[in-house]
Amino acid sequence: MRLAVIGVGLIGGSFALALKQAKKVSHVVGAGRSRQNLELARSRGIIDSIAPDAATAAKGADLVLVAAPVAQFASIFAALKESEALITDGGSTKRDVIAAARGAFGKNISRFVPAHPIAGAESSGAAAASAELFQNRRVVLTPLTENSPENVRRVAQAWKSCGAKVSEMPAEEHDAVLAAVSHLPHLLAFALVHDIARRDNAEQLFSFAAGGFRDFTRIASSHPEMWRDICAANKDRLLQEIARFSSKLEQVKRLLDDLPALEKLFAEAREARDRWLKSSS
Repeated sequence: MRLAVIGVGLIGGSFALALKQAKKVSHVVGAGRSRQNLELARSRGIIDSIAPDAATAAKGADLVLVAAPVAQFASIFAALKESEALITDGGSTKRDVIAAARGAFGKNISRFVPAHPIAGAESSGAAAASAELFQNRRVVLTPLTENSPENVRRVAQAWKSCGAKVSEMPAEEHDAVLAAVSHLPHLLAFALVHDIARRDNAEQLFSFAAGGFRDFTRIASSHPEMWRDICAANKDRLLQEIARFSSKLEQVKRLLDDLPALEKLFAEAREARDRWLKSSS
């Protein structure tokens, strides 16, 4: 299989490495905005050749993965509209991605199978790519009514070859779920670090920050452009989650005057997290 990766960063690079490790690809061509990053990807063996643009990369490809920040998808899809390859993506939002694909591909939308690998790290770029990134991680497909069962199967099999657990979900449900458990936590981490950093005694505060602060804010080291685009694309769902969380903070604020109830909330939260960790192990 000849694979084209548009955006050879953490997700795109890891996809290529995993499929190479599984011996599912014969040649990987990469395209992206940074020549330096593409050269690094080639030197690491992530890609075998560099294309000047998405359209060139897709020529002769059997599968194309679009793994750029979601705000770039419309222009990338427009460049791919003449391609005959099967196309999938790694975008963290799906309604906007599908709309962009419909606008670009029109009646040929059937060859685009939307996907979202729920795996990542705070690092970015080809330097962060790993063949093990998707091992036992969930990948959600949000198939379109126009997709043939064979095209969905081919995309699912590619992700399974990376070691992922593949499931399906409607795009609307996907964006609502991810707003709660991914997009909101990233927003909170960025906001907390930014608040601390803007205080007059920021240096002192950071000097006393320990493991808890480091763990809670790890994802604030994530790619700013990518997360800007995700927040914009899923703004309606994210606003709902912000309102919901703001209400929860008000509840916790009131419980500071009711310590038994506050402890009960903490205990329930700990039990819920422990059950989640046990079920996901």
